Amino acid sequence: MWLFRSKTALEDIDLFKGFTDWHSHILPGVDDGIPDMESALGVLERYEQLGVRAVWLTPHVMEDIPNATIELQQRFDELSSTYAGPLKLNLAAEYMLDNGFKERLSNDDLLCIGPPDSRMLLVETSYFSPPMDLYGIVERIRENGYQPLLAHPERYLYMDNSDYERLLSMGVQFQCNITSLTGVYGNDACQKFLTFLANGWIKVLGTDIHRLGSFNHAIARKCISGKHRKLLNF
Repeated sequence: MWLFRSKTALEDIDLFKGFTDWHSHILPGVDDGIPDMESALGVLERYEQLGVRAVWLTPHVMEDIPNATIELQQRFDELSSTYAGPLKLNLAAEYMLDNGFKERLSNDDLLCIGPPDSRMLLVETSYFSPPMDLYGIVERIRENGYQPLLAHPERYLYMDNSDYERLLSMGVQFQCNITSLTGVYGNDACQKFLTFLANGWIKVLGTDIHRLGSFNHAIARKCISGKHRKLLNF
């Protein structure tokens, strides 16, 4: 019981004050995330209450969700013109490393994340198995002048420390989901997150928010110890 009482919810540790969300599915009506403009504005209002400073809108781009760059930009412009609050909104995308990505990479048809001169790309794989020639794809991304930022690496069931260390040695950076700490993706993802945190492997954090209700539920769960709270101030 003492251990339970000693833990704190994410929403109660001021983590979100000044926070930049590097991974979200708030751009409405483009993927499996927030479905409409009204719901998107509700998420942004909640972010304001938490003290979030900026958010990267990173809709899925994959063979099953072949969002065109120009269409995402148009939808982003609609949201930006409708939203009148203080949050800084930025547009990027979360790219599945599939055949469609290879074509986009060849055509230089990509939305980068981060400062304009960083040319970072938020990329993901299946949770269960790697794409064919994963390390070759990473090399091609680098050869084309981009910096791979791997989305939620703690959630990949097929990866272990040797995989993570190899990716890091190739210049891949890690974006982890802060809600992994709450156990919503299972204990394995939570433990991997804590390992990454202790090793200094996390570059940036995101929420990967798809629905406001599930996000609110996650951040209300008591999951943060004093030790973890100190490590999160990286």
